[in-house]
Amino acid sequence: MGKKNQWTGERLETFIYADTAVDHLHRYAMALMLSEGKTVVDIASGEGYGSAILATKAATVIGVDIDAQAVAQASKKYRRNNLEYRTGSAAAMPIDDQSVDVLVSFETIEHHDQHEEMFREIRRVLKPGGLLIMSSPDKKYYTDIPKRNNPFHIKELYLEEFEALSRQYFPHADIYLQRGFNGSSIIAATQEFLSTQVFTGDFDAIGKKELLPLYNIVVASDNPLPKIPLFLFDGEVIINKMQKESVDYVRNSTSFRLGNSLLSPFIFIKRLIHK
Repeated sequence: MGKKNQWTGERLETFIYADTAVDHLHRYAMALMLSEGKTVVDIASGEGYGSAILATKAATVIGVDIDAQAVAQASKKYRRNNLEYRTGSAAAMPIDDQSVDVLVSFETIEHHDQHEEMFREIRRVLKPGGLLIMSSPDKKYYTDIPKRNNPFHIKELYLEEFEALSRQYFPHADIYLQRGFNGSSIIAATQEFLSTQVFTGDFDAIGKKELLPLYNIVVASDNPLPKIPLFLFDGEVIINKMQKESVDYVRNSTSFRLGNSLLSPFIFIKRLIHK
């Protein structure tokens, strides 16, 4: 059985090419900008790809995950002198007090209900003036409006709840909004995001399209924060791989092979006639 047949959908894997992959990679691109030369911890590191990306710029990266098997596989797959993976949880991090410059936690907090415990742990491990970069799906746009339910999510947060929780533990907390569309992704500060105009249409009509955030991102610290300008992630590489995967799937299907075998003699005869 292939990996895709075993995939539950709970975690992003590197063999999955979809819009979700673009969203995840964009968040890690954001963290990468803020991690150069830093000691970084990536909470809920999962498959391990994100921690490995951060390790290309950071001084040291520790990926932490509750799944010991995921930790073992990541340790085997991603090998760098400045990268390691440890087993632990968001509410009990295997990290020394005040030892971390940047703590990254993407799409983690909604998977458990120990939010206060998690933030207390974050405060414990961060150095004075350390930086938190955390994302969470916006319950309003992720669940309420589309009327869908993610079985892996335990406690989702609305933007107001996410911001209030962050400000409870950090005097400085800036909120950024994220939305993927047409294979790319946009991240911007709240007002900048909401004022961004998006158009769509065809040769018959063009009109505005409302840009609704799907994910909320907080950057928080004891110290004043760097301002991050609106920036995009071009998902062209992922989209090309998605398209190739779709073509390969069709070509490898039984129906395609059967049809191809039936048509091959006629195609051969046609070529002979037209020589």
